[in-house]
Amino acid sequence: MSLILYNTLTRSKDAFTPRDPNRVTMYVCGPTVYSYAHIGNARPAVVFDVLARVLRSKFSNVVYARNVTDVDDKINAAAKDTNQPITAITDKYARIYHADMAALGVAPPDIEPHATKHMAQIIDMVTALVKSNHAYEAEGHVLFSVPAFAAYGKLSGRNRDDMIAGARV
Repeated sequence: MSLILYNTLTRSKDAFTPRDPNRVTMYVCGPTVYSYAHIGNARPAVVFDVLARVLRSKFSNVVYARNVTDVDDKINAAAKDTNQPITAITDKYARIYHADMAALGVAPPDIEPHATKHMAQIIDMVTALVKSNHAYEAEGHVLFSVPAFAAYGKLSGRNRDDMIAGARV
């Protein structure tokens, strides 16, 4: 029996066929560790844990990665508000997040990259996006250029022109 998943791009239920039948990979966004976990953190952890378990029941080699965002304006604000180093905040709340997910029966991912461990790659990627005019700098931030990507909004089902017009308001 094949695994049927909802395909957000096609808006249909499709049989899952891995790109590489010998290795299935799954990368999902994890928590931003600046405060206690909440239902918005727990729901995706539970959902993707279930998906990883289902994939493992069907395929022999599944690699599940879930990142930890440990650099963010909210983290900086929490460190400033509590007069603590950023790493004290991120280490504390990452530990609490892991304990909370374990209490929910969520298995840890196979790989858990932390954003701060990949800053050189992130900077290179952002620099390449700016150089290719797919991103731009504004008020100290780098923003994605929606007009530079014709298919922007296709996955969400939102109209690209409406999103651009809304951003100008």
